Amino acid sequence: MLERSGFQDYVEVMNKVASQHFGEVELNHGREHNFSATHELAGHPVELDLNVNAHDRFDEAALHKVDYRLRFLPELVDQVREMIAAELEEEGTSPQEYRHFHCNAINAEHLKKVFGVADKNQLTNEVFLKALKLGHVGIYPGQPERYFVLDFTLGAHFTDEVLVASADEDGVVDDEILWES
Repeated sequence: MLERSGFQDYVEVMNKVASQHFGEVELNHGREHNFSATHELAGHPVELDLNVNAHDRFDEAALHKVDYRLRFLPELVDQVREMIAAELEEEGTSPQEYRHFHCNAINAEHLKKVFGVADKNQLTNEVFLKALKLGHVGIYPGQPERYFVLDFTLGAHFTDEVLVASADEDGVVDDEILWES
């Protein structure tokens, strides 16, 4: 059996960097990594997944950039919410079709539980938008054009389908919002 050398232990420790969101993170050296964390945003838990591919250049600076960019997550979410609100008014958009699909034949129990209203006539775009929460953020530091992928949901207890928006590494939101399962 081979014993680990003191040098191997030293290298392993040196490859780990502290992240304010993900804790101790091993830097990428030719392997895929996925780090998960939970973050609170506006009083609601949000799952964060940091995805590093084997070919990504993921060093200490890249990890610090992730932490830095996550400081601006509330502004990013507000920007996406504004886009969703605008698209709720337009025929044929993913947010409008998502709303129609999930609200068309809703029963009274889900109407109250998910949207907080008692009558279907009270289910306005504003009520729908308030019920729509950010549930998950995928972070892909090796993909500058899809650095953040944000999944908005009405709740896992209600649906497994999400509205997805993405933003680049500078926090610029893509103008397309998708409906995915």
